[in-house]
Amino acid sequence: MTMRTIIGCMTGTSMDAVDAVQVVVEGHGLGIHASVHRCATGLLGPLAGALREFAEGRPATAALVAGLAREFALRHVDVVREAAGGERIDLIAVHGQTVFHAPPISWQLLAPAPIAEALNAPVVFDLRAADLAAGGQGAPITPLADWVLFRDESETRAVVNLGGFANYTLLPAGRDRDDAALEEAVNGIRGGDICVCNLLLDAIARRWFKMPFDEGGRRAAAGEIQPYLRDALASPLSDQSLAGRSLGTGDEMIAWLDERSGTDRPEDLARSACDAVGFVIAAAVRDAARKHASMPLRRILLAGGGVHNGTLTSALQQHAEVGALSTDAFGVPVSHREAAEMAVLGALCQDRVPITLPQVTGVRAPAPVAGAWVFPGPG
Repeated sequence: MTMRTIIGCMTGTSMDAVDAVQVVVEGHGLGIHASVHRCATGLLGPLAGALREFAEGRPATAALVAGLAREFALRHVDVVREAAGGERIDLIAVHGQTVFHAPPISWQLLAPAPIAEALNAPVVFDLRAADLAAGGQGAPITPLADWVLFRDESETRAVVNLGGFANYTLLPAGRDRDDAALEEAVNGIRGGDICVCNLLLDAIARRWFKMPFDEGGRRAAAGEIQPYLRDALASPLSDQSLAGRSLGTGDEMIAWLDERSGTDRPEDLARSACDAVGFVIAAAVRDAARKHASMPLRRILLAGGGVHNGTLTSALQQHAEVGALSTDAFGVPVSHREAAEMAVLGALCQDRVPITLPQVTGVRAPAPVAGAWVFPGPG
């Protein structure tokens, strides 16, 4: 059986680090199996602030943007080397840093050529562009990778990513007996963006607690749920969930925070926000399972930085009323799940399998094959 060593790379909305994961992929096409072998993370340091300012719309010269893209790529090189651990690299799949996303326009900043040249391996990147060009939202792009990594023949599962924005993948139970069964199973996948998550909670922490995030959700845990705050936030979050589109620039809910009066106790605001976010995520996942799965939802797999916020995860599990485990329990570290999935998506791109799904992104069927490629020079 064909085996490939692929490094997947991801940076998220926090823009603080590059994650890289070595994934060994066996097989070809939809029948692949993938396992995580080694993870690495490299902090972006001062580069993070410059990227964040650019993503926030600060004016920038062409020279500054080109320099950011190159420096960002060189930071990838160090982290990929660490993740490779001396193993030969067959492919590097790099997401790039999202600095703007408002379909049909989206920009994942990256200069891929320095990565390919330094590591002597092909690089596949710009994974959203083909979907956007074919009428899709360009996101979420991870559901097919979720299916490769987490599907189960006996139970319906949902993978919930608690990132800057929360999104979900619904994985109906089913056995993959042959190519036709594989296609049928893929057609049963559902997913989508739900609502803003860590971008909002971190903004509360920065503004009221003077810290980059509420570590462990402890400040929120010290507060009480105020129904007027929870309900006032749950309403626009539910609107995001029902919008049926990709979330991004302009959906951070900062204007809602600007409207908060000085009389709100910060801990109460944080606790109420966690409860509102957890409620809306749980409702979206339950509704998707009722509509699209023949068997009841049995398990939620949690990933993303929000997993470490105990107040948020407790609220989500309470409202969902089903068991929840982190992806750690399934061999995929929570902190590196998206990087691992970039590796899986890279393998599918290499095999000429479309990585986005019409029922998820709204792309016209059949979905296009994604990815732009850069190859190293000879020698």
